[in-house]
Amino acid sequence: MSRIEKDFLGERVISNDAYYGVQTLRGKENFHITGVPMSREPYFVQAFGYVKKAAAMANRDLGVVDRTVADAIVGACDRLIAGEMLDQFVTDFIQGGAGTSTNMNANEVIANLALESLGKPKGDYATVNPNDHVNFGQSTNDVYPTALRLALILRLGSYISALRRLQEAFFAKGREFEGVLKMARTHLQDAVPMSLGSEFHGWGTTMGEEVQRILEVRQLLHEINLGATAIGTRVTAAPGYPELATKYLTEITGIRFILAGDLVEATSDTGAYVQLSGVIKRTASKLTKICNDIRLLASGPRCGLNEINLPQMQPGSSIMPGKVNPVIPEVVNQTAFFVIGMDTTVTLAASAGQLQLNVMEPVISFALFSSIMALENAVDSLAKNCIAGITANAERTREMVLNSLGIVTLLKPVLGYKQCAEIAREGYTQGKSLHQIVVGERKLLTQEKWDEIFSFENLIDPEFIR
Repeated sequence: MSRIEKDFLGERVISNDAYYGVQTLRGKENFHITGVPMSREPYFVQAFGYVKKAAAMANRDLGVVDRTVADAIVGACDRLIAGEMLDQFVTDFIQGGAGTSTNMNANEVIANLALESLGKPKGDYATVNPNDHVNFGQSTNDVYPTALRLALILRLGSYISALRRLQEAFFAKGREFEGVLKMARTHLQDAVPMSLGSEFHGWGTTMGEEVQRILEVRQLLHEINLGATAIGTRVTAAPGYPELATKYLTEITGIRFILAGDLVEATSDTGAYVQLSGVIKRTASKLTKICNDIRLLASGPRCGLNEINLPQMQPGSSIMPGKVNPVIPEVVNQTAFFVIGMDTTVTLAASAGQLQLNVMEPVISFALFSSIMALENAVDSLAKNCIAGITANAERTREMVLNSLGIVTLLKPVLGYKQCAEIAREGYTQGKSLHQIVVGERKLLTQEKWDEIFSFENLIDPEFIR
């Protein structure tokens, strides 16, 4: 079963099972780029449902779209909001036309759902038309960015939850390891003692900072240009439509949206996406550093630092029996590199918009959604499959501290920098311990004073002792 649909370029045969129409079909055929259709981001489809519903409600109240038609459109939009019809959103994320194919995909699906509810056949566009009714007073240039911003707000909620779960996983290990003494390192060289717990707690703190940065940048997404239509002049929009549609979008989503004060500027501006992408890249950079640290601390097990043990997830080699690799930190590293590359894509795309429109928003949307989804999955895997199962080699870390020359720093207030440097040098060149030199040979400190300075409490939370 099929139907014939036509646009000004000609006729096309559409399967009668399809709720999309001729313009969506052309977009599907023209853009075989990523192989990732819009349906892969349910929040984006849901966001189009919300935006088109707000538009229909505003146009109904303003008397520019027949109430029966508008109500049918609203009902169709509710089905998209409920998560239905995902398989009907078939246009590739990256496309020419600034997202027109995706906007028309939404318009045609909504029109045919509305027709179905009215007892009309699909394609009876004289009754409910994708352009003249569903898209009345709208343009891809205001609908697509508004839906993108709403979808990003929704997607970021899930992403923030993942970051918070990772933060709590780090904090939990921080509490578990607060009594584990270890050596800190700067420049990959022995520094001064610390607790393993404080190291994990620090990673939790830095994830909390990333949550705050995301919450701050998310506020920029609440300013929209709905009703700007083509370039920001409100051409074809009924008087009062931008304000009313924005009001309805706020009411039906429960998210406060603000109509941009300068719609011409807002229609071509993509600065919020650049800033959001930069914050996501910042998190990726921090996760790279953390995962590199985790891999170093777990290196070995016999010939590395071997301070912590990671959960053993899978055999690590096709040739070396018994080898196990830190695969979860490795995959998080790779995800972070991908996100950093996507940030470059967003930057270039944002800078490539000419005059009154940035036509590169489809690749911006693909880069942002890909980054957020990939990093969210990586963060969840890191928390669940790695951090939660880490154990500490407490005896080894304590032994390394007590055999280190780095702890000479704690003697500096008592013995002075110069003498401490000489002692460290002697220990290094002659293979002696600090205790041997300071207490046993030179008699610079009593055993009692040594024990006071090098108590566990003073090693991980040093006081000024002279």
